[in-house]
Amino acid sequence: MERISRKAREKSPEMDPLRLGTGWTGEDLEKPQIMIESTFGDSHPGSVHLLKLAEAVRRGVKDAGGHGARYFCTDICDGEAQGHDGIDFSLASREMIASMIEIHYGATPFDGGVYISGCDKGLPGNMMGMLRANAPGLVLPGGVMCAGEGLLTLEQLGKYSAQFERGEIGAEKLAWAKENACPTCGACSFIGTACTMQIMAEALGLALPGSALMPAAGNEIIECAYRSGMQAVALAEKGLCPKDIVTMGSFENAILVHAAISGSTNCLLHLPAIAHEIGLRLDGDDFDRLHRGARVLADLRPAGRWPAEFLHYAGGVPALMEELRPCLHLDEMTVTGRTLGENLDEIKKGPYYARCREKLEAADRKYGLSLEKTDIIRPFADPLGENGSVAVLRGNLAPLGAVIKHTACPREMFSAVLRARPFDSEEEAIDAVLRHRVQPGDAVFIRYEGPRAAGMPEMFYTTEAISSDRELGRAIALITDGRFSGASTGPVIGHCSPEAFSGGPIALVEEGDLIRLDVENRLLDIVGVRGMEKTPREIDAVLAERKKRWTPRERKYKKGVLRLFSEHAAPPMKGAYLDYDE
Repeated sequence: MERISRKAREKSPEMDPLRLGTGWTGEDLEKPQIMIESTFGDSHPGSVHLLKLAEAVRRGVKDAGGHGARYFCTDICDGEAQGHDGIDFSLASREMIASMIEIHYGATPFDGGVYISGCDKGLPGNMMGMLRANAPGLVLPGGVMCAGEGLLTLEQLGKYSAQFERGEIGAEKLAWAKENACPTCGACSFIGTACTMQIMAEALGLALPGSALMPAAGNEIIECAYRSGMQAVALAEKGLCPKDIVTMGSFENAILVHAAISGSTNCLLHLPAIAHEIGLRLDGDDFDRLHRGARVLADLRPAGRWPAEFLHYAGGVPALMEELRPCLHLDEMTVTGRTLGENLDEIKKGPYYARCREKLEAADRKYGLSLEKTDIIRPFADPLGENGSVAVLRGNLAPLGAVIKHTACPREMFSAVLRARPFDSEEEAIDAVLRHRVQPGDAVFIRYEGPRAAGMPEMFYTTEAISSDRELGRAIALITDGRFSGASTGPVIGHCSPEAFSGGPIALVEEGDLIRLDVENRLLDIVGVRGMEKTPREIDAVLAERKKRWTPRERKYKKGVLRLFSEHAAPPMKGAYLDYDE
């Protein structure tokens, strides 16, 4: 295959001397050239160690006969952005990372690439950029941190914080939780967005089998990085590009895996945005369709019992997909150059599963447990649940849809009629929850938090305040046009579309309206006014009258990246990617 880097060098006489000045040798210029893109930075535990992985990738590239060049565009930490306006920048950062990869590759073409990231927006941003570039290459997931003392993981910190605010625990207990929640580098050890997207990269066929959720502080991930570098050269020589690999079948496989792990609702933003890069239409309806009847197999936090690192000890994504094998498209191509089915057969012949078993036994000794693989990944015939983990609700409150993670929702909230308590900011809502101005039977609304209003921030602290309250956690719902952390639990409904800023029905809700939630039938409706039930026709008339009185809000951000994002973000149910045709 003719190398794109050689064509670029022929057209640009400055390229060779500039690269020689960067430290390349004349011999390097003639090799397959691999762009090693990572989100390395001191930004958070999920990215701080990625330079070591980039160096291991570069060694692998060199030993396979190529030359690797390091490029960087670090990501931000949603955890560090919580509680202030910093979280508004989170979703927009995905678009900027994808755009920087497009710029890096577009300005100086390479023959292949390795894309290294471990967290919430870095991984989808890298996959979007990878598909835009469409150079032969693969994703290297950045790995997961280990649990802390007593199997403490970071998603539990919100509970401790809310308990402290209510006076249920003292400052010493809160300080202990803060000091022990993040003992190593890597993605936070629960099935939040970071771990979900590592698993999605592998499930799509864009990462080597078994590479998702390796311990970030161990040697195994360094070995995987080295193999990823070697594989990037092989892919470049073969000319196998990401668009040759990823199809609608790949996305359907990934969504079934998403159901099996009870994955983050943010995946409903990221997979559609990734699919959009190659002209595929994927939306919330695809998730709802595939989750119906899907098996939930992974007993992992926040919906289950164990930290995310335990998935790897139980055999990782290959073991999970082996259980799901009857449901998957096994003929989908992957970055190994083999199909998914061939990969699953091949991995059973090697030492991979025996090594995972050794790690599980070591974890048992470390944490004083006695676990079997089936305690973490349930057999297909004996699942934790049989109806997936997310549902898309519709009705006169959310004509374009809203998302609920029903595996994290109390069963008693699956069907309820609730009183509306609308708030126009998270700050107002969380204050009302913590000060007990919200009562059982209320539907708490947080609106004007969608992508066009405020960048679509997470409502994490409010969800934790509700779910950690023994009474409210099983008796109220939270409904928003914003989104939730992958760590969120409880009766929480997000992505309500159209959003309030665009004049969606969520903007028209008033105090005392009656809201019907029906998860089984996928319904979310306004059914009453001032506590009195009305007919659907009467509700339509009320909403039409309210819409006449509704006044659009000014943009929160009038310049910069969030002005750009708010002007061009697609609706949440489509992926909230930048859509310049909207």
